[in-house]
Amino acid sequence: MDAGQPEFGKIVVFGTGLIGGSFALGLKAAGAVEEVVGFGRTPSTLRVAQELGVIDRAGINPAHEIGDADIVLVATPVAQMPEIFARIAPYLGPNTIVTDGGSTKGDVVAAARAAFRGHIGKFVPAHPIAGAENSGPSAARHDLYQGRKVVVTPLPENNDERLDRVKRAWALCGADIYELTPEMHDRVFAAVSHLPHLLSFALVHDLAVRDDADLFFTFAASGFRDFTRIAASHPEMWRDICLANREALLGELDSYRAQLDDLRDALDKADGERLEDVFGIARQARREWAGS
Repeated sequence: MDAGQPEFGKIVVFGTGLIGGSFALGLKAAGAVEEVVGFGRTPSTLRVAQELGVIDRAGINPAHEIGDADIVLVATPVAQMPEIFARIAPYLGPNTIVTDGGSTKGDVVAAARAAFRGHIGKFVPAHPIAGAENSGPSAARHDLYQGRKVVVTPLPENNDERLDRVKRAWALCGADIYELTPEMHDRVFAAVSHLPHLLSFALVHDLAVRDDADLFFTFAASGFRDFTRIAASHPEMWRDICLANREALLGELDSYRAQLDDLRDALDKADGERLEDVFGIARQARREWAGS
């Protein structure tokens, strides 16, 4: 590589919103990419992405864009990924690496294996831990991944060079890189991400469908706001995530229901000692995790 030459020539991004758009802007801010080509579901979204400088131009046909791409990032809701993988599979070039930004990995890896078959080594799964409630190209930020975690879940077929290239791309965006197996990833995130979203949606829905919902929301304060912040997230995306990771999520939900049953039993028996014990363990764990 010549001095001053960007590390990546062409990057192709499917989904130019928060995740994909911020990846593109992060690489641009680092001077690490020559050209970003975007694909999306609507021309209007791609037009906005180009106007905002998220992408350099909109792609029309994957047959013309994939073969000479250094990295293809699929940053759509996970339910859309199988179709995209199938569309791009015939056009993978010898140096093309495909990665993703999906919040689940088991289903995405299965879809990639079905589409890429003997070329599965060119697919390096990843998950940037940098969600937000807003979506679309206008939500993309060049610094979204600064100091954030990106979990790479390598496959046995990935060689070191492809794995390092994907890690390097995320690192250039400012991310801290971690590795998990796809299976461990889904187990961990069912507990610390997918379940909290499910609970937040459930609480807000419970109040929203009551006849006197306005009364409850009138008096909801900071505690309710903090707990339910993630219920403002994208419904379609979280529908897909919950269904994609349903087995691990069902296990975590059953565990949580058992915890709720324990607390209900303590309340029913007016067992303040048990309540304080649970609250104390939770408080200590939360403070240690938050560093306060």
